[in-house]
Amino acid sequence: MTKLSYAKALNRALADELARDPAVCVFGEDVGAGLSGLTPGLQARFGADRVVDTPLSEQAFTSLALGAALTGMRPVVEFQIPSLLFLVFEQIANQAHKISLMTGGQIAAPVTYVVPGSGSRDGWAGQHSDHPYSLFAHVGVKTLLPATPTDAYGLLVSAIRDPDPVVLFAPAGALGVREDVTTELAPVPIGSARIHRPGEDVTVVAAGHLVHDALAVAEELAGEISVEVFDPRSLYPFDWPALAASLARTGRLVVIDDSNRMCGLGAEVIATVAEQGHRLRALPRRITRPDGAVLPFALGLDRAVQPGRAQLRDAVRAVLS
Repeated sequence: MTKLSYAKALNRALADELARDPAVCVFGEDVGAGLSGLTPGLQARFGADRVVDTPLSEQAFTSLALGAALTGMRPVVEFQIPSLLFLVFEQIANQAHKISLMTGGQIAAPVTYVVPGSGSRDGWAGQHSDHPYSLFAHVGVKTLLPATPTDAYGLLVSAIRDPDPVVLFAPAGALGVREDVTTELAPVPIGSARIHRPGEDVTVVAAGHLVHDALAVAEELAGEISVEVFDPRSLYPFDWPALAASLARTGRLVVIDDSNRMCGLGAEVIATVAEQGHRLRALPRRITRPDGAVLPFALGLDRAVQPGRAQLRDAVRAVLS
């Protein structure tokens, strides 16, 4: 049995794919030093021509990665903070995402974009704490948010092997998670959800680090309420049949989502459940950051605008009342 950390799982997945496929390469700032935890040791093992330290220009090296993909490479681009995705939304959403369709399928853009430490970190304030996964899911880019080390490994491997561009968010709140690994690490299919804890009374949809908060609340309420913890793992494509099966068992729904309320994952899940006509026994609840939230620098205020266990506990009890 091996104790595997989330960050080490990402590093191992990238190392395994670099070793397996000579077309895989890495672009990013300080990837040679591995400062973010994704790439330690990889430049020394695979060389600076495959693990490439780039200048401080996200737009330039994201465009470089797309160009490399169009020539047959499978680049992995590392962004040090999630807000940098705003700078390169054009390259990902408008170019890489659309090029296959606009060329009648003649050209593929198999680029993987990884954000180790996405979301809030203590004291990083507004410009470093966004969690913009809903933006990419909205435009149809494959969007992944693993919660555990084995899922982080499996989803990163699947992303690198996928023929389309994929964005993988590795939440800062999950990087410290460690897991006992008893079986061989393997790819995780994109678009496949996971039930972390079965239950009978209410389905809690949680993604990324919030899965662990949902599991803690489920354990706390175990003698009172049977909570099923549903982790979509892929936000786009979303495993709607799996969620339907869960709701058929529980008949109640709470969504906890680490992004702003308006047009977020929580809104999408509840809207789709309503559209599909699921018969719920209580009104669904969603827990999110507030509308238009910009996380403050002060830690107390930072925590106050983020979804947490107390809100989730109250919402679960509310749908059972």
